Amino acid sequence: MTEPVRPARPHHKLTEEGRRMREVLTYSRRGSRFTPRQAEAWETHHESWVIPDTAVDEPGFDLAEWFGREAPLVVEIGSGVGEATAVLAAARQEVNVLAFEVWRPGIADGLWRVAEAGADNVRFCSVDAVWSLEHLLGPGSITELWTFFPDPWHKKKHHKRRLVTRPNAELAASRLVEGGRWRLATDWADYAQQMVEVLDAVPSLEGGVVERWAERPVTRFERKGLAAGREITDLLYRRVPGRP
Repeated sequence: MTEPVRPARPHHKLTEEGRRMREVLTYSRRGSRFTPRQAEAWETHHESWVIPDTAVDEPGFDLAEWFGREAPLVVEIGSGVGEATAVLAAARQEVNVLAFEVWRPGIADGLWRVAEAGADNVRFCSVDAVWSLEHLLGPGSITELWTFFPDPWHKKKHHKRRLVTRPNAELAASRLVEGGRWRLATDWADYAQQMVEVLDAVPSLEGGVVERWAERPVTRFERKGLAAGREITDLLYRRVPGRP
């Protein structure tokens, strides 16, 4: 019997019998229909600024080739519609910004936003971010990591799907350069508490709750949280030099 081909990406894993395997992911994929503006942005920019899912399965995948240069790498997990991505990347033209977002219309929104901001140093990718940290990005390869308003999965039975867990945090920490920063924000108090508990327990990280990062623009997720009366929590952790 021929051994089944096992695709690299997590949402395509197979069982030993070759059947599709259901996995616990930190996100759910929503609809993919574009508005006219999103469609125009996608048509204009996706070939230059979006890394196709299939590209990461190719042997010898080289992220730098998609940017056309070698530069310090900033990674954003969950760029949404690109509100923070565009502003922050435009102010950091010296770095490459890799933005992970699984919602395709959100990427399309991000494309016109970064174009409008002149932030041509951004590349979008809709492959699972945790898998990508493990398989595409080597240890000590990320200068800064942004995780702004990740899905809170607020029902207790869904907490296992939250992005900030001990295994994911240890993986992310290993990908930061020494002294590299991980910036986070959430509008859910119990998730903020979980973030602190998880990140404080990772030996290679130090940090905690900080004042709101002034450079981070107020996004629709933050506005929604504020309108609902929820407090915004910003966190900043650093990879401690010399710690494994």
